[in-house]
Amino acid sequence: MRHSKHKHLLGVKSAHRLSLMANMCCALIENGRIRTTLAKAKALRPSIEKIITLAKKAHLSEDSAKKVHYRRLAIARIRNKKSVQKLFDELAEDFVNRTGGYTRIYKLAIPRLGDAADMAIIEFVKASDKGYGKRKGSGKKTDKKSKSSKPKQIKPVKDETEDVPETFVEDTEAVEDSAPTIGTAENTSDLVTEQESEVEAISDVADTTEETLSEVASPDPSKDSEHEPDEKVEEDSSEDDGDSKGIGKKD
Repeated sequence: MRHSKHKHLLGVKSAHRLSLMANMCCALIENGRIRTTLAKAKALRPSIEKIITLAKKAHLSEDSAKKVHYRRLAIARIRNKKSVQKLFDELAEDFVNRTGGYTRIYKLAIPRLGDAADMAIIEFVKASDKGYGKRKGSGKKTDKKSKSSKPKQIKPVKDETEDVPETFVEDTEAVEDSAPTIGTAENTSDLVTEQESEVEAISDVADTTEETLSEVASPDPSKDSEHEPDEKVEEDSSEDDGDSKGIGKKD
């Protein structure tokens, strides 16, 4: 079964593809950065990184025979002695401390005119380059709680309204009038005098109401005496008339 056999065919035959990759490797070694299509840049990355690995092995080995062997393998693939010499003698030191990822690909936004192919830039990663940090995700991630973590204890919150006494105000106007304003001593004295005058007026009104009630409850005896003789006179006159009538009947 044909598993893990993917290759960048690029729509050409194998001989054409090998020579194309060799020429692009030479151009990248000489310039450090090249602009090509996205498909060719992705096909170039594995081939150039394998050649860089040969240069690293030659740089770290102390055996001269192995150094020559690795150099010859690179020449067989690149087919250019000047570019191999530059890679082994100058550029290999920059990749010694790197375990991989020797190249970087930038995808360009503007496609190529004519066939609208996606364009890209491929370049070597320098030794001083620390790479790009990861982007922070826009979505909110929930923190995973570990099994050993204990649940937080929630402290009971006391209601402040329980301790506060309830106050009822019946007449807001009276409270506003009686409440002393924050000020000097003169303002407080004026308020005291006003309150005293109001108390006196209320007491006067109460006295007058009591007098009127007492008059209604107990009328004057003089007035009663004035009306009594009239009633007696009327009673006497009625009795005299009765006597005169009785005498006439007897006669």
